[in-house]
Amino acid sequence: MAGTVEGEKIDVSFSGKRCIHSRNCVLGNPHVFVPNAPGEWIHPEAASVEQVVALAENCPSGAITYTRKDGGPQEKPPVVNTVRLRENGPLAVHAEIVLGEDTFLRATLCRCGLSQNKPFCDNSHIKAGFSATGEPPLKEAQVLEARDGPLTVTPTVNGPLKVEGNAEIVTGTGHTIARISKVFLCRCGHSANKPFCDGSHKRVGFVA
Repeated sequence: MAGTVEGEKIDVSFSGKRCIHSRNCVLGNPHVFVPNAPGEWIHPEAASVEQVVALAENCPSGAITYTRKDGGPQEKPPVVNTVRLRENGPLAVHAEIVLGEDTFLRATLCRCGLSQNKPFCDNSHIKAGFSATGEPPLKEAQVLEARDGPLTVTPTVNGPLKVEGNAEIVTGTGHTIARISKVFLCRCGHSANKPFCDGSHKRVGFVA
């Protein structure tokens, strides 16, 4: 399910392929994003432009985006790029993400190895009972000269996610465990050093 709903002052777009059903939108304002509606479920006119913007920017997967038509500012890349570790779940990335020919600001990337929508999460980790802490031990992190800028994410063939650019890898509670300019992150689900790749994808015959 994908498409754009036009409003007088703001258009809202939704990508079902990217959605992980976090329900931030329907819990944030069920008048704008109507849960279990039989027909159209997005109503940008049901709240102020600023409220709709806040709802869209609270979508961790980037499935919800917007285009303002009132002259107000569009969403900008963050001042600090982050890769956040979700407990027993995906990598939530907030940056100017460059993935192939696409550029976007938010994404949830599979790290259990089971998604049918790789490199994006599709919630397969829940059904599989995937276990990976969102609070790994803190490590001494290097200081980055810059903390923003484009973050290129490349899913390597049958291997990890290669991430190039400035970013902080952050626990679910907000502690920084690493600052990187290039890193390989596990996406097979078997690394003993999550979130980092340790070569386990070769041992388990990971295919992607």
